[in-house]
Amino acid sequence: MKQTTNAILMVRPVAFRMNEQTAVNNYYQKVLDNLSAETVNAKAQEEFDTFVNKLRMVGVDVTVVEDTLTPDTPDSIFPNNWISFHENGDVVLYPMFAENRRSERREDILDILEDKGFVVNEIMDYTSAEEDGFFLEGTGSLLLDRENEKAYCALSPRADEELFIEFCEDFDYAPVIFEAYQTVNGKRELIYHTNVMMCIGDTFAVICADCIDDKQERKMVLDNLRADGKEIILITEDQVNNFAGNMLEVQGSDERRYLVMSASAHQSLTKKQIAQIEEHVTILSSSLDTIEACGGGSARCMMAEVFLPRN
Repeated sequence: MKQTTNAILMVRPVAFRMNEQTAVNNYYQKVLDNLSAETVNAKAQEEFDTFVNKLRMVGVDVTVVEDTLTPDTPDSIFPNNWISFHENGDVVLYPMFAENRRSERREDILDILEDKGFVVNEIMDYTSAEEDGFFLEGTGSLLLDRENEKAYCALSPRADEELFIEFCEDFDYAPVIFEAYQTVNGKRELIYHTNVMMCIGDTFAVICADCIDDKQERKMVLDNLRADGKEIILITEDQVNNFAGNMLEVQGSDERRYLVMSASAHQSLTKKQIAQIEEHVTILSSSLDTIEACGGGSARCMMAEVFLPRN
């Protein structure tokens, strides 16, 4: 299986705002008091459109779906949490922590992809776990090393261990399980999504090892990455706060590989880190300041990779 794809699904927001239901354990969200709801949404749309244009300019195949005003889905801009697409034609639907995020799941998105020539064979639906209070938020919670058939998961209120193991059994991934923390008001709190503190590329991994407080777990995660030949590029917790862990490698035209990130993530990197990354890929960054502040997510969260086979 290949690790990167040329095809991405993105959802354009119509009523983006800070989601009060996710703020309880997403400590990256901020209230922008001085801006009206309309201004926040307009800024988010502007950032979204610029980002999509940059991806298309380098040959990434972006399918943009417009969000709808009803139901109320302030976080619809982050589709990678509720759906993932796999090379065998499987589509996975995931159980979501916030009730208002569950309405983001839309069947018509599959019709749109099928109209573009993608093949959907089977839908794996884990969403009934919501009724029992168990969650696993897509490729936010689980980081797939598709090529080496490993899945990495930082456990949190949004990433249940048993559900994660069930996913790994269903899809033949070896589970790599750990806990990752951030400092909030002087206390260590679990990071809500794995993809905030690490990113797995074809030949490298960007990771904040300092977020893994347990030394044995930290060593186990790094050993797994090294065993698969990944160059490890370490980032700091401060850089994680600037969304430097929230990156995704994609393929542009001529199979050129890009590491996509926000402008704030890019600006937080040191010259040395940029040089390390650029030995593997070309950096593509775009300003996502409003989306990051209100949404508490960044570039990676906005892109659902489409690995489905084509007609």
